[in-house]
Amino acid sequence: MRYGTIDGIDRPVSRIVLGTAVLSQGKEALASDLIETFLAAGGNMIDTAAGYGGGWSDRNLGAWLRRSGRRDDVLILGKCAHHDQIGDRVTPAEISLDLGLSLERLGTTHLDLLVLHRDDPTLPVGPIVEVLYHHHRRGRVRAVGASNWSTERLGEARAHARAHGQLAFTASSVNLALAVPIEPMWANCVSIAGDEAGQAWYRDEQVPVLSWSSQAGGFFSGRFGPDDRSNADMVRVYYDAANWARLDRATRLGSELGLTATQVALAWVLNLPGIGSHALVGPATVEELESSLAVADLELTRDQVEWLSNGDR
Repeated sequence: MRYGTIDGIDRPVSRIVLGTAVLSQGKEALASDLIETFLAAGGNMIDTAAGYGGGWSDRNLGAWLRRSGRRDDVLILGKCAHHDQIGDRVTPAEISLDLGLSLERLGTTHLDLLVLHRDDPTLPVGPIVEVLYHHHRRGRVRAVGASNWSTERLGEARAHARAHGQLAFTASSVNLALAVPIEPMWANCVSIAGDEAGQAWYRDEQVPVLSWSSQAGGFFSGRFGPDDRSNADMVRVYYDAANWARLDRATRLGSELGLTATQVALAWVLNLPGIGSHALVGPATVEELESSLAVADLELTRDQVEWLSNGDR
């Protein structure tokens, strides 16, 4: 397992992060199997969220923590303030509510990294940064970041924190994958896949990327093809000539390396030069997790990364 660093977290962070969004009610045994497999392979950061599965992502992880007594062996990435049917929720009150719920469900005193699940660009960054700093000073969060925030808003928040001696965002969770979305999979989501300016900002600022949908939602799995229109979301987001060409190149390189196209696509995320990218994976089975872990240490050359992205130019 390779590791990176996130300012505010006092130990290396595994470059593969175990996502738990699929761990709904009744999945406690699966959660335990996935976590144990992940830790045995050297992984240490686990991704959860107040809104996943009505809180069951938190509860399943919390059950494992209580049973195992291994809180010190894991880094918990929690997310809060996801929008709901009523409206946007990126306010100090909603952030505090979700954080309290997660800590209670998890049975822990703190999150190692708290990430805001969404943004509300109509709100000033000041009160948001200030409430996060409040919870940090009280020991509830070690480091903070954002998910699906634009680079402009991230820059504003980081500048506000520096100007007021508060806690700056030191990680960002956006989509980054070999397949480039034609449009967002979900509303209010941000992708830097294929976005050279966006990727340059992360390289310049040295803010680590925690990539969600790092394997493009299964686009590289072989389950989809240009003539199969059964999955409307996949058609809407990924079906174009450039992505089919990327799938073909990933398949070809995978044949040379003894890997699947999905494994190659994950390795691409982990090997982007200049970007401290961590890949969130959301396995539904232990076998899916083991497939991802198999490329945790795989090093691709710059030429291979460039060729997978753009082919021969």
